[in-house]
Amino acid sequence: MNFLNKIQNLPERKRKTIFWLIVIIVGIFLLIWWVKNLQTHIKSFRSEKIQGGLQLPELEEELKNLPKFEVPEISEEELKKLEEILKAQ
Repeated sequence: MNFLNKIQNLPERKRKTIFWLIVIIVGIFLLIWWVKNLQTHIKSFRSEKIQGGLQLPELEEELKNLPKFEVPEISEEELKKLEEILKAQ
C-alpha cells in the first residue's frame, strides 16, 4: 500500500505516464498471447481441413489403379534425326 500512496502523491503528469506505460505493457503481452493462440488455431484448422478434404485412403487406391505408362526407348539415331528436324524448323 505504501507504493500506491507514493504514486498518488506524484504529480498528475507522472501518474498518467505510469498509467499509460502499464497499459502499453499489458497490451503488448495480450497481443503476444493472442498471436500465439491464433497460430495454434490456424495450424489445427489447416491440418483438420486438409486431412478431411484429401480423403487419403481413397486417393491411395485411385493411384494404385492408374494405368502404367512406360516411355519407349529412343535410339541415338532417332534422337539425331529429331534434332535435325527441330533445327530445320
